[in-house]
Amino acid sequence: MSAIPGFGELQNPFDVSRAAVAVLDGESRVMGWSPSATKLLGYEASEMLGREFAELLSDSPAPDLLPGVHRALWLRRRDGQSALAEVSVVALSPDGGVAGSGGTPPVRLLAMANAKEAEEWSALRSMLRGLATQSPIGLAIYDSQLRVVWENAALYKDADYVGVGPDDMVTHGVILSPGMPGTLEEVMSHVLATGESVFDLHYQGRPPSDRNRDHVWSCSYYRLEDQSGSALGVCEESVDVTERYLAQQRLDLLVRAARTMGTTLDMSRTAREFAAVATPWFADAVTVDLLETVLHSDPSGPVVMPGTRTVRVWPPEEHSTAQAAPSVGDCASVIASAVPGPGLLTVPLRNEGTDLGIVSFAWRHRTNPFDDGELAVAEELVARLAVCADNARRYTLEHATALLLQRSLLPRLVPPLSAVELAYRYLPADSRAGVGGDWFDVIALSGARVGLVVGDVVGHGLGAAATMGRLRTSVRVLARMDLAPDELLARLDDLVTQSRDELTTVRVEGEELPEDEALGVTCLYAVYDPVSGTCTMARAGHPPPAVVDPDNGTVTFPELPLAPPLGMGSLPFESAELALRPGSLLALFTDGLVQGRDRDLDDQLDILSTVLSTTTRSLDDMCDEAVGALLPRPAGDDAALLLVRTRILGRHQVVSWELTANPEAVGHARAAASAQVRAWGLDDLAFTTELVVSELVTNAIRYAPAGPIHVRLIRDQTLICEVSDSGHTSPHMRHAAGDDEGGRGLFIVAQTTQQWGTRYTAVGKIIWAEQAMPLPKQPNFESHAGQRAD
Repeated sequence: MSAIPGFGELQNPFDVSRAAVAVLDGESRVMGWSPSATKLLGYEASEMLGREFAELLSDSPAPDLLPGVHRALWLRRRDGQSALAEVSVVALSPDGGVAGSGGTPPVRLLAMANAKEAEEWSALRSMLRGLATQSPIGLAIYDSQLRVVWENAALYKDADYVGVGPDDMVTHGVILSPGMPGTLEEVMSHVLATGESVFDLHYQGRPPSDRNRDHVWSCSYYRLEDQSGSALGVCEESVDVTERYLAQQRLDLLVRAARTMGTTLDMSRTAREFAAVATPWFADAVTVDLLETVLHSDPSGPVVMPGTRTVRVWPPEEHSTAQAAPSVGDCASVIASAVPGPGLLTVPLRNEGTDLGIVSFAWRHRTNPFDDGELAVAEELVARLAVCADNARRYTLEHATALLLQRSLLPRLVPPLSAVELAYRYLPADSRAGVGGDWFDVIALSGARVGLVVGDVVGHGLGAAATMGRLRTSVRVLARMDLAPDELLARLDDLVTQSRDELTTVRVEGEELPEDEALGVTCLYAVYDPVSGTCTMARAGHPPPAVVDPDNGTVTFPELPLAPPLGMGSLPFESAELALRPGSLLALFTDGLVQGRDRDLDDQLDILSTVLSTTTRSLDDMCDEAVGALLPRPAGDDAALLLVRTRILGRHQVVSWELTANPEAVGHARAAASAQVRAWGLDDLAFTTELVVSELVTNAIRYAPAGPIHVRLIRDQTLICEVSDSGHTSPHMRHAAGDDEGGRGLFIVAQTTQQWGTRYTAVGKIIWAEQAMPLPKQPNFESHAGQRAD
């Protein structure tokens, strides 16, 4: 038999076949001496027979070797050395060891063994006794038929398993360790056949002592062999690791939840991720019910009111309002059960004191109550979901606010204009990317002209929307000053650069502010004149527009002078002038319409050209078709499209005269203007027109006598009077004193017209004034008021 490390051979040192034996008579003389005694002490039997055993004792005084004594003694060896031996005395007389007549001790047998071996054997016996009676480790010995033949006390307290097979000891048994056979009997058969031991196999089941709760054991199996190496059976060691296993599983569950939940801000997808984590490892089924205010992003925030309704976002087949879902008000505590019985656990969905909804966990066959660990896991899982739900709620609210802000800053209703026919579309980015800063605008200018704007702000969210509103307002103000497109962009670039410098100054002072999203914004500004049929454009890093010929539908993208985006460089801006035929189509758009990660720019421009080439359709239909073809699904960037069909004012709507710069020209201009106004049937405006023309021509003669003077009347939605000269001095309206001889002309013009202003040209300036058209006269029914039918 092989030796056990630290214990030697697994044999009793006092066994008759191994112990050193000496037989003593009543006088304590040696009557018998075994070969093992010779081996232990070195004396031969012939040397010891008849001698007193006391001669071998080193202890002084010599102890009494009476029956029942079991102690360690120092014995003299034949070589003169002393050996410590464990001695056990047993009586051999028929009277059981009672002293004979005269007190003579009976015949005795002394069993002697090496003290170290005896001590090891004693420790081994104690260990084996402890394993059998006191150890918490379950021990079972199976025979070659894999039936229990012995079990220790740790197993016997549950049931007597003798004669039972390994798979019949518990109910609902299942092997949890991956890569193992399906049953314990298969595992143990392999161990028995091959001698390969199995360690730390996890097995789950319900023991007889606790039939309502699953336990997990860590099991090890090894083959038992006789001295020849033949298999006798299998020994099983099992340790109940239920709490440790559950703790590890719960930790893994929380780690998996942190890794897989909240990958998007879509609540339906987040609920699906939550269900994938929680089932089946924690519960058999889960439901997630959210407050309607969370899903609808109510700016006032979720507030729990009596009867607050919830909407079930998981499972997906129950997307309608959940009538059976518990009210949020039912869950006043941290953990509460909404339905009696241990098969359902309901947890309020809260984050930072804000109620968001309810999560319910369900088990099909559960009857035992929840322990503290399960409640803690449920609470932690729901807390993680609450953070995801609150993030989605906050982001959705911000997205809705930014979208509302952006839509409020975009043109809501473009007034009808004589110069152009309009249609437009704006598509915000999907909720993942957030609201961007794309914008467009249509601005009515003096002289029946119209300003067209498209722009794109870098970034998404409230910051981009606010920046867009700031820039759109700036463009409208600059456009109302009748600046040329290149000059307008230059002024806008100065504003952006100034904002950047101010932001840098604040940061130097120590305050951390976000980057200005106006840096790098692109913009295109165009001015169309319906009198001349020309369109002047300038751009700052923006895509050029598409121009469609009204006769053959040919689509071109004119090469406009390119300048860097606003705030990105110091290159000058340049304008380009295009001559457009009546009915020409302009398509102004942002890059979100034709560019994207998975879209080719040239292919997108070809699609846009195909849509625009059919010019006979309405602009609204063309907008819808272009958006549907270019953006069939939600995109990651905003997109704006502005379609403009040009018109030309007829000759009967525009008249002009060239005058010399002398006083007599004032009378000629006044008479010609009055005659033309009356010819247009605007007799009510004749006097005012004479007055305006007289004052403006007089002002031109006085301050710009060097060149010719031009007078132009335009009959549009208003009556426009323009007087141009070669001067570059801007007139200013002022209040003249009582003794001043002049200074009242522009004041009179301002008081008698709807609006007036000045715009500059390459050769001078134009002063213009607009008068509102008179309302159509209503029929006079006064002469019939007193008549009645008899």
